[in-house]
Amino acid sequence: MIKEWQQRRAVGRIKGGDGRALKPLRWWQSVTRALFYLPLTHPDGRQTVYAVDLPYRADTGSGKARAHLYLDGRHHAESKLPAAFPVEGGTIEVAISTFGVKRSHYVTTAGAEHQLVPDPKSAEGRRARVEREHPGLSRSIGFLSVLMLLIGVGLNLLQLAEPLSRIPAIAESVGRFESPVHLHVWLNFALAVGAALASAERALRLRYTVLDKAGR
Repeated sequence: MIKEWQQRRAVGRIKGGDGRALKPLRWWQSVTRALFYLPLTHPDGRQTVYAVDLPYRADTGSGKARAHLYLDGRHHAESKLPAAFPVEGGTIEVAISTFGVKRSHYVTTAGAEHQLVPDPKSAEGRRARVEREHPGLSRSIGFLSVLMLLIGVGLNLLQLAEPLSRIPAIAESVGRFESPVHLHVWLNFALAVGAALASAERALRLRYTVLDKAGR
């Protein structure tokens, strides 16, 4: 029920497109723009290609980032994020996080989910190529990303627990907690950078979870 309400709200944010042509992704835009495709073959044999263009910069009018939907190369619709575009056979759902794209999926009316295909020149497309051509290296990078996030979340919890345990009401009920780990400022900074890079790497694979949110 909550999901249906969220979808109705997202649909209400959609504005019609102006028909302009989709601009190709340039190599220097790989960190400022994401581009995904959804080719669809319809029961009558007709083929269409949807494209979702995601400039990470905020819209000058609203101050919020927007997703732009193109149909066969022409601007079809746009919406503030998170976005849900009704298309033939389902809905294209799009959302971003601090570190990149966290959702770009086609959800059919039957409930099946399919991740959209990233443009080969985008950062997401280049990461997908590493996963496709070098699966062993890709798994190692993915494992390291999860490890960095776990370390970051664990240390954050330890350092947060100590000052919280000094609150009189908490100290009286459970006692005071002394963190066994006290890191230098430079090491805290290095771990924070590592967790941010790990979240960014996972965002390139659209692997956003609660763990990524906690590691911010």
